[in-house]
Amino acid sequence: MQPVSVNILPAPPRIRPRTALVASADRSFRQRLVQILSGLRWQVREAEGGAEAWAEAESSPVEAVIVDSWLPDLDVAEFLKDFRGSFPQVDLVTASGSSPEEGPRGPYRQELLYAMRRSQDTDTAAWNTAPALGAGSADRVPPPAPGHEAGVIFPFPDGTAPGAAAALAAPRPGPVRMAAAARNEPSASERLPELIGNAPCMIEVSRRVRLVAPRNTPVLIEGPTGSGKELVAEALHRLSARSRNPFVAINCAAIPEALLEAELFGHTRGAFTGAVQGRTGRIESADGGTLFLDEIGEMPLSLQSKLLRFVECGELQRVGDNESVKVDVRILAATHRSLADDAQKGSFRSDLYYRLAVFLIRTPSLAEHPQDLPLLVNHFLQQLGREMPVKRLDEGAAAKLAAHDWPGNVRELEHVLERGVILAGDEPVLTGAEIDFGRAVN
Repeated sequence: MQPVSVNILPAPPRIRPRTALVASADRSFRQRLVQILSGLRWQVREAEGGAEAWAEAESSPVEAVIVDSWLPDLDVAEFLKDFRGSFPQVDLVTASGSSPEEGPRGPYRQELLYAMRRSQDTDTAAWNTAPALGAGSADRVPPPAPGHEAGVIFPFPDGTAPGAAAALAAPRPGPVRMAAAARNEPSASERLPELIGNAPCMIEVSRRVRLVAPRNTPVLIEGPTGSGKELVAEALHRLSARSRNPFVAINCAAIPEALLEAELFGHTRGAFTGAVQGRTGRIESADGGTLFLDEIGEMPLSLQSKLLRFVECGELQRVGDNESVKVDVRILAATHRSLADDAQKGSFRSDLYYRLAVFLIRTPSLAEHPQDLPLLVNHFLQQLGREMPVKRLDEGAAAKLAAHDWPGNVRELEHVLERGVILAGDEPVLTGAEIDFGRAVN
């Protein structure tokens, strides 16, 4: 038998999967692109800011980088220019689909642009199908998620269901990303995850936070009690270059006047009766980070002058100490009062007001954005359901919430829902009987 010759073909070369890097502080935006690009056989890595994206690109090669229109730590234009200089072969695309003029266009650019369009189309569809609070009885209520059928809103006896009640009970879409209908209209893509609400006034708060967060500019946050001023302060810190350093908050109204100075500036041993040892003040403990002065309008006038000196020169003196200490902090202040009016009346130092109010952010009352009530209810019920099945509302509970004027704002809503969940016990649905407003605390 003649030997049979067999031609052994060499194994095909192993092809390294294409890798894209998505740089954005918006987690939902990153997740959508990851899902779409993965379906196109891309490996996708994520970065929350410019510095992290740069480090990712240095640690392992990438074919493409998609950069959001805003970065929390770096100016986008400068980042694109510097990144292009260091990684000239990377296909660099912004969230709008454009790229620096001098940059090369990779062979897979069309796939990247397709993924961008798909992610934006998904957002627009979610936005258009979302029920609006108070939109009327003709609103179509989406079906509940699996496992939540017990919370379906049934029509009232006359066969209609009010839009507010239907919207409150319906599952809500997550954060959306879509272009503004007009140039002067705030875009929902700017909404920060911790600031729940798609009303224009809430988007404006997020827009202002994004604009000022990367700077060291002092910010004054004004708004009614319970409207989320501390959440705004935390977002300003999170999106700043100081985010890895301390965020120190102090409520100026909660500490007795006699102790507030020592609490803020610290004290030496024996500085006053009971000072058996020295202590670092809140300002000094925030060195390198952010100091949040809540209810700054309640600070005594005598202490305002000492705070003014620190704001002007960045130096402080501990109580009982003659030496000054240099401290680098960014100051954020909040109040439920109008400090401008207080400054005119003389109850607040005008020079300190102008130092603190370099940039103003106003948090709206819940009555100013009632269309966000469904989103807020869903958010709090999800939070309250972390250790148990998430409860839902019947039509009576939803209508009762929609009719309330919310003098205590978002904080009151959170407490009312927590009280209702406790009163409902093991029942999966909150009824009107469990919605107890009690006495709102302003």
